[in-house]
Amino acid sequence: MKISNYSLNDLVWHFSQDYLKAYQHRFEHLPITHIVEDWASPCEQGVYKEEFSLWHPIKVDEELTFDNVEEALEVKLHDDIKQYFTAMYSDSLDASCSEGDLSLLFAWSSKDFSRLQENIIGHILMKTKLKQKLTIFFAITDDDDHIISLDNETGSVWVEKVGCDPHKKIADTLADFISQLTPRIPPKAIEND
Repeated sequence: MKISNYSLNDLVWHFSQDYLKAYQHRFEHLPITHIVEDWASPCEQGVYKEEFSLWHPIKVDEELTFDNVEEALEVKLHDDIKQYFTAMYSDSLDASCSEGDLSLLFAWSSKDFSRLQENIIGHILMKTKLKQKLTIFFAITDDDDHIISLDNETGSVWVEKVGCDPHKKIADTLADFISQLTPRIPPKAIEND
């Protein structure tokens, strides 16, 4: 896929659809997640084995913004991170790249988007307190101490250890990074499968 022909929103959406197809090919049903009674999502598409929701990513059809975060912290967030987190609602999507395995983070619902904003505020305050370069996380790795983040000034993508400055650049842009990912589907839908 030639990156220049697609917007970041398109790349994120295409990756989510590739993930969905690969998951359905392996398990012959939509992805599943544990049902949480007071954490409903427009992504949910029914019940699976009583304790799981079937789900799929959906495009956001309401206006989500980071205006409140930017005003409260007097900082301008990079447009790429704002586009990424407002493109769709989804559970996390597992992926692989040349650097290893990761999970892309998204908001599950508008309620979860508010929680995401609070987590980003906490991350920014930590970075400010530590006098570190401002980054915004958007993925976690299989190593609990490392996250994938976007450099707020340049838009480049980095690996960073939590609480530390980014230490390894892995893409020039978020679009470049998303375009190199492949879906990583679990070997089993649930532990008892």
